[in-house]
Amino acid sequence: MAILETIVIAFWAMLPAYVPNNAAVLAGGGRPIDGGRTWGDKRMLGDGKTWRGTAAGITAGLVLAGLLTVLAPGVSDATGMKVPEFAPLAALGLAGGAMLGDILASFLKRRTGRQRGAMFPGLDQLDFVVVSLPLTALLAPEWFFNVFTWAVVAVVVILTPILHVTTNMIAYKLGLKNEPW
Repeated sequence: MAILETIVIAFWAMLPAYVPNNAAVLAGGGRPIDGGRTWGDKRMLGDGKTWRGTAAGITAGLVLAGLLTVLAPGVSDATGMKVPEFAPLAALGLAGGAMLGDILASFLKRRTGRQRGAMFPGLDQLDFVVVSLPLTALLAPEWFFNVFTWAVVAVVVILTPILHVTTNMIAYKLGLKNEPW
């Protein structure tokens, strides 16, 4: 597989995991998942993790996976690259895993004394990847191992932090985020 094709497939395959956290920021607000509960003297998650944001994020990822599946044959024919169509459980693993990864990162941030929005290098950029990929492998193993070759996973691990920092800077400049990370 050529390098450009690997990059395109990695980006395409990860889009249903890349979009949910952005959609959650746009649609967030409402009741926090943790209901204001604490663990010890710290909030479990914080006000930034809401049911509405989580539902919107997962829904956005699922809808995008459906749209990409419809577009995949035409894109594959036009480019000569075989971009993947998404099995339903693969879409759920990517979108749901992205949101779960973000929630678990929030939990870890609270446990380490970081406040909402505080930077946590590495975790901030890859939390959703670390959860969405194994969850997708568990829910749709045949699809996962056909799409996520070692080369594609390597591109995801390299590309994701770059995309994460770039999109967060844009969201910050647009006033959609309170911090640029």
